[in-house]
Amino acid sequence: MQPKRTKGSARPRRPERPDRPARQPERPDQPARWPERPVQRPEQETDAQRRRRRAQFLRELTEARELRDRVQPRRAKVARLRHAMRMRTFRW
Repeated sequence: MQPKRTKGSARPRRPERPDRPARQPERPDQPARWPERPVQRPEQETDAQRRRRRAQFLRELTEARELRDRVQPRRAKVARLRHAMRMRTFRW
């Protein structure tokens, strides 16, 4: 039976395993996994750039939805029927 740990006590360390190589720390000479993206300030972005980015996002979103509908036709049909029911019950 394991001894009870008291509140705030440290977790016991695992014993070293000689059959596994030790983890190597990340070396600075290797490139980072995710390159830093330049952060663009909102005041530097023009309305046209924002609209272009938004249009691109909406195109990709529509494409993803169409792909999902093709891959899961039953779920897409149920979603269409639910949407139609919601639109019928909503009154302007």
